[in-house]
Amino acid sequence: MKKRMSTSTSLKAEPKRQRLFTHRFLPMILLLSAAFFVGSAFIITDYKERILGWGSVMVLQYARPKMCETQCRAYGTEALPRGIISETSDLEMRPLWGLQNKKKPKLPMNLLAIAVGIKQKESVNKIVKKFPESDFVVMLFHYDGIVDQWKDLEWNDHAIHVSAANQTKWWFAKRFLHPDIVSEYSYIFLWDEDLEVDHFNAKRYLSIIKKEGLEISQPALDPEKSELHHPITARDEKSTVHRRTYKVIGRTRCNENSTGPPCTGFVEMMAPVFSQASWRCAWHIIQSDLVYGWGLDFQLGYCAQGDRTQKIGIVDAEYVVHNALPTLGGSAANKVPSSSSSSEPDGRSEVKKQSFIELEIFKNRWKRAVKQDNCWVDPYEQSTKKQ
Repeated sequence: MKKRMSTSTSLKAEPKRQRLFTHRFLPMILLLSAAFFVGSAFIITDYKERILGWGSVMVLQYARPKMCETQCRAYGTEALPRGIISETSDLEMRPLWGLQNKKKPKLPMNLLAIAVGIKQKESVNKIVKKFPESDFVVMLFHYDGIVDQWKDLEWNDHAIHVSAANQTKWWFAKRFLHPDIVSEYSYIFLWDEDLEVDHFNAKRYLSIIKKEGLEISQPALDPEKSELHHPITARDEKSTVHRRTYKVIGRTRCNENSTGPPCTGFVEMMAPVFSQASWRCAWHIIQSDLVYGWGLDFQLGYCAQGDRTQKIGIVDAEYVVHNALPTLGGSAANKVPSSSSSSEPDGRSEVKKQSFIELEIFKNRWKRAVKQDNCWVDPYEQSTKKQ
């Protein structure tokens, strides 16, 4: 009986508790739930937007045409749109203000670059005057550090001057004539300063090498007045251009079957002229740490853009005199030995010694490069063996 009464009493009390819970806590739970769902909606929307944003980027990246995957971009330009990339430059001077005169059409320009010292100022002046300003940009490499004393020459302000004490032509060329900098120029004349140009005309020279299809060339040397190191560079009075010599050079007997230097496919390094394409190749052969350039002349045939026996030649119709002046290290060589300086090295002899050292280094590097590059094929290997 007592058990039944307690049971019925507890059953009556339960509805009261439920009503109390409903009135007190249910509104609070509903408010919290509403706040939770509203907040979740904002968070999920923001998250979705972020996911969709990155997703669209990923989709765009993967949806690019397959041709984009095969496009070759220069190192460092991958993050840029192609249209803004400026891959090349030039040596043209620009005004500080105002618009350039665009009325005149831009003619194909060429570059004359010379390593100079103030002692050869007169000789350099004669050389530069042989190259019309309308067709040539002039660049002087001052190896003695003297620049201001050239200001009295009429063409000085139009020339580009680069100064670094006791550096060679090839040191300057490697650092300041990168192919992308000089890509605007059809031909590059990379000359020494000790040349006499009384019988040279730059415009006629250009006309000849274009007609003959010469990618690498040089003006012939007057054999009576020049210091000749290689018989092939001597002028042949009976021809306009020659491409080979028939002399006996050391143990080599040059003839019509010869296919390489020193019989054919060769120019000397005192006055070479490069086409734009051949210079892009030749620049890469120049070694940054080998400043005299010895050995380069025997390998230039690989940059001839074809058969070196045809694409490399000596222009006889426009010739020069090479005086072979000892300019680098010459000041030291001219000093009179004294008791205090007798132990000091002679500048000129040290230059010559270093040149031979660099020649051997270059030869060894070439041999090592050929041996290590399994993908490279020597186009002249068979012909060289036959020779």
